[in-house]
Amino acid sequence: MKQKKRSEINEKDTWDLSVLYNNTEAFKEEYKKLKEDIKEIEKYKGKLLESADTLLNFLKLEDTLERRLYKLYYYAHLNFDVDTTNAKSLELTAEISQLITIYSTLTSFVDPELLKAEYAKILRFYEEKPELLTYRFNLEDLYRYKKHTLKENAEKILSTLSEALNASDEIYESLTDSDLTFGNIVVDGKRVEFTESNYSTFIESNDRKVRQKAFNILFKNYQKYIHTIANTFRFHVETASKLAKLKHYESSLTASLFQENIDIKVYENLIKTVRKNLSTLYDYYNLKKEVLGLDKLHLYDIYANMVLDIDVKYTFDEAKNIVLDALGILGTDYQKKLTKAFNNRFIDIYNNKGKRSGAYSSGFYDTPPYILLNYEGGYSDLTTLAHELGHSMHTMYSCENNPYNTSSYQIFVAEVASTVNELLLLKYLLKKTDSKKEKLFLLNKLLELFKGTIFRQTMFAEFEKNMYESHEKGIVLTPEYLNREYYKLVCDYFGRDVVKDKLIQYEWMRIPHFYYNFYVYKYAIGLSAACKIVHDIELNGEKAISNYLAFLKTGGSMYPSEELKIAGVDISSPEFIEEAIFMFKETISEFREIYRK
Repeated sequence: MKQKKRSEINEKDTWDLSVLYNNTEAFKEEYKKLKEDIKEIEKYKGKLLESADTLLNFLKLEDTLERRLYKLYYYAHLNFDVDTTNAKSLELTAEISQLITIYSTLTSFVDPELLKAEYAKILRFYEEKPELLTYRFNLEDLYRYKKHTLKENAEKILSTLSEALNASDEIYESLTDSDLTFGNIVVDGKRVEFTESNYSTFIESNDRKVRQKAFNILFKNYQKYIHTIANTFRFHVETASKLAKLKHYESSLTASLFQENIDIKVYENLIKTVRKNLSTLYDYYNLKKEVLGLDKLHLYDIYANMVLDIDVKYTFDEAKNIVLDALGILGTDYQKKLTKAFNNRFIDIYNNKGKRSGAYSSGFYDTPPYILLNYEGGYSDLTTLAHELGHSMHTMYSCENNPYNTSSYQIFVAEVASTVNELLLLKYLLKKTDSKKEKLFLLNKLLELFKGTIFRQTMFAEFEKNMYESHEKGIVLTPEYLNREYYKLVCDYFGRDVVKDKLIQYEWMRIPHFYYNFYVYKYAIGLSAACKIVHDIELNGEKAISNYLAFLKTGGSMYPSEELKIAGVDISSPEFIEEAIFMFKETISEFREIYRK
């Protein structure tokens, strides 16, 4: 079907950006004003700590300017994303990008200047000017970095070299996104171009020969670049390790966890707890082998669907009503906010020519929490709607219950609210259907979520940790070493009953998250936390819901571990991970029971 032009989309199905600016002229007028107004920041250079009044006035000014800046940013980027072919929208994004760079340069003196003083001086300022306590969390968080901040000249040098220090990531992306090609694959007698992005289509095929062929094509092509990617990864690890040492962190891992104030035990507990429960994962693979009717389950079989997609379509109105019903359990206030999102055109629903692919929730303190969709009516579109609404509701609660400076929640907790919505939707649909096929389809989706998020991401997290520790012990990360250590983990995580095809040793090469410095563990923690929250809601009703909504309201006013405690999740304990794995175990049993009937 031919894509519609943006102008052909019904206005009621698009988001309403007029609440930000009436038109482009209003945007440009504000842009021009702000470009002049941000120069006021320069007046405070070298004077921030002259008095409590001066500091307070600067922080207020910074908030005001930042809010104006990001309101412009969201208007520009939201306009661009719905029609990337529009030259005017491209011009707006370029202009605002330039202004953000100018603002960033003008404010670059702030943190170093504040960190020259001891925090005791700030404590005295609180007494002199209690209004400054609004910024207490932000200032305390900044001063945590004092012992990890180098002298001004050294920090300047590192800042100048930042692009070069991030070169490994850039090189890896260029190689894997642009230069790495895979040739063709023959499917049903037709020659089809094989790419990293369509690999999932082939590896999930019902035809085992196609799966095996795709697996071999992918990893044999990665194998050709083993020396380049191994060196790129080694230099990335070396750079991160040296920077951590320079800034007086115990290790690269503690340096990465420091930003969100996460105890290293959280990372270690995750790996230890998942390893202790690998038998549940092995049971899942045995179930998959049974359902697929295979004598031996190979690694190229693990993505094959146990249940084919159900032939179901939802109009957007039907999807809206299902989501409202499924999330009704979260109470009237949550329902009001959901209804507001639907009724006030927070959602850009359908695809059009030039629209950005995928889906996201995007907004901040002075905008609605907008949602971009490319809705087509399938089951995945239904779950995407619930997922993105989770992010948007989190943003609404955060912004409504905090001043601007503590309204943004950290990325560590960002996926919790969205996953809670997904789980509640899945459980709702399971209760509503009497169809055996639909039940198996939904249970399979849940199983894949657990396998891919808790177990797979933890395996990645363990590999990353092991490689940094090896480097810090003086072991050279040669291609042979990287392949061997990754293959050992694959053997552990897949157990004796899955055939570990040797080509899997190259899989670490295709994981871009290894260049994000200890990021992947957050996926596993996030899903485990969401499982605990949903289980508590089912068990304890209103009390658990009240705790969960209180968590959504915290925004960025405390560290993630403290926020999650409000929702009943103690991430320093292995119990919430064990509960999630128990949910996985129960789902396996339920699937097996229905399937065998």
